[in-house]
Parts: sequence; C-alpha cells; structure tokens
Amino acid sequence: MSNAPAFEPEATAHRPRRSVLYMPGSKLRALEKAKTLSADCLILDLEDAVAPSEKEAARGMIAEALKQGGYGQRELIVRVNGLDTPWGEADLKTMAVAGADAILIPKVNAAPQIEEIEGLINRWGATSATRLWAMIETPRGMLHVESIAASTPRLDALVMGTNDLANELGAAHTELRLPMITGLGLCMLAARAYGLAILDGVYNAFKDEDGLRAACQQSKEMGFDGRTLIHPAQLEIANEVFAPSAEELDLAQKQVAAYEDSISKGEAVAVVEGKIVENLHVETAKKLLAQAKAISDMAGA
Repeated sequence: MSNAPAFEPEATAHRPRRSVLYMPGSKLRALEKAKTLSADCLILDLEDAVAPSEKEAARGMIAEALKQGGYGQRELIVRVNGLDTPWGEADLKTMAVAGADAILIPKVNAAPQIEEIEGLINRWGATSATRLWAMIETPRGMLHVESIAASTPRLDALVMGTNDLANELGAAHTELRLPMITGLGLCMLAARAYGLAILDGVYNAFKDEDGLRAACQQSKEMGFDGRTLIHPAQLEIANEVFAPSAEELDLAQKQVAAYEDSISKGEAVAVVEGKIVENLHVETAKKLLAQAKAISDMAGA
C-alpha cells in the first residue's frame, strides 16, 4: 500500500493569485516586511535571490518565518534550489514539513522531475496540504508541459520563467513577446486542461508603471491568473489589472440573474444587453463573482 498522502479536491480555484511577489529568503527585514504587503502570494526564495554563501542560513530563516507565521491569508510558496545543486535536497527536506502552502520547483523540464520530488517529500513527511508549483522556463519544459501538468494531483500551478526562456531562445524582450507566445500558449493549454493555476513571468523594469500595466493587461487577456513580481512597487498595478472590474462584475450579476430567470421559465438561454447568455457564460460570470468575493475576503482579513 502506498505511503503517499491522499489528495482531496481543494477549493483553490478562486483563490486570488493576482500578485505573486518574490522575496529574498536571506533578508530577515524582507521576510518581515512581506507581512504588510498587499501581495496575494509570496514566493520566499532560496534560489536566484540568494547568494551561495547565504543559502543555508536562508533556509533556516524561511523555516523559522513559516513557523512564526503572521502572514494572514497570503499564500506562502518557497522556491527551492534544484536537486542538481548542493542545496536542493536539504531545501526539500526542510520545506517538506515547514508549513509552506507550496514548494516551487525551478527549471522543470519533464514530468519525472516532479515525480521524483514528490516521492522525496512524501518520504520526508509532507502532508497533502503542501502543494507543488512548477517553474516552466526552458524550451524543453514547454515542449513537455502537458506531461508535467498531468504528473501529480499535488501540482497546483505553473509559473512562467520568461527571463530564462528568453535567454535560452536567444530572443528579445519585446512588448508583445512574440518570440515567447508559442511557449506561453502551450503552457496555458496544459494548465487549463489539467485544472492548474498559471502565472506569468516577471516584468523587469519595475519603475515603468505604464509598461507594467500593459504587460499585465496582455497577461490577463491571454488567460493568466496573475503575474510574478520582483518589487513591492508593482503590487498595486497587478492587483488592479487582474481583479474583475466593476463593469465586469455588473455584467456578471446581470447574466446570472437573467439566466436563472430564464431557466425558471423553462428557457435554455437569456439575453443581456442584446447578447445571448448560455450556461458557459454563466459559469464564467460565477467564477468572476467568486474571485471578487475571495479578493474582498482577503482584504478584510
């Protein structure tokens, strides 16, 4: 009989993930400041944001921060180092039982990486509450993303690593990101096919508010749930863009009410503002309303 934890469906579909902020795990002040920021999710980083000489100390600091808590309803994710590094195994062993909401695995190229890591954290005592997130940031990862997305019920989200992807492609960071659109689209298809959240990559020019807004708008139009961020100054714009607008919520409420009224009369469709409303439109409307409630609940917590 398997020792793997049983996975029950979790009510995370509407959990706000508009803004996902990377925070260096080696900076105690940053870990404390994170408790006051308006981020939906925090990625406490042991990988790129931490120098090799500080990685062991950072691991302990993050574990202690998770133990102490104080982060409210913010979702807490720890990005570990890969198993091909000197720190990866110790990172995983510590974070398997540290109480993070999820462990973010960098540079996932194929499903066996996720399967190996799941086997290790199961052995080290991880419960089903500790989820896995996968960074897709290489051409190989994007070509294998369907099997990655299907690898385990413990996987909750895909995170785009667009800086690494651009580097491996030899591509430029253009406004429309045409060199990356194919890869991003494959990841979007895989995420939605297997019921995963999907988060877009970072926007590097953190002082460029107009550029960030345009980038977030493109992400939203593509279907991303939110955007990973590198600076607290980016939070307000990401939260605004990825939240349902007042106009969207008003329309959603009208669609639900009109459709329910039509169903009560034995009719299969409704009409709102001159447009047909069917069941699929109502499902989308209800998701928007649930997302708005989740955002409101988080703000009021």
